[in-house]
Amino acid sequence: MATLPDKEKLLKNFSRCANWEEKYLYIIELGGRLPELAPEQHAPANIIQGCQSKVWIVMEQQPDGVITLKGDSDAAIVKGLIAVVFILYHQMTPQDIVAFDVRPWFEKLALAQHLTPSRSQGLEAMIRAIRTKAANLS
Repeated sequence: MATLPDKEKLLKNFSRCANWEEKYLYIIELGGRLPELAPEQHAPANIIQGCQSKVWIVMEQQPDGVITLKGDSDAAIVKGLIAVVFILYHQMTPQDIVAFDVRPWFEKLALAQHLTPSRSQGLEAMIRAIRTKAANLS
């Protein structure tokens, strides 16, 4: 499995895409880089409410306080959006996640205006769920 790029590399790669078709393909490629979730992690407790597609996110806190995120979706583009969110929250503690505003990054990537309303709502639901879980850990 290929690793995910960091935030700056994500921005650079996104800017290299000639059009939105290429950006969608890149998002799908990022989703393909996510590690597989174990079958037991596809549990109802890990489902994110508010997404039209099925989305599972597993959050674990490491001994050093850093959060690791794992996720999956039954839709390729949504799985790619999960990867983008995970890139933005990479190597953060619960306090970092709660304090970090991802919206400026979505503006830099011009994601918001190119997603369908249901995908935008799903993206917001993912972010809310991660931030809520992080707040409960901090």
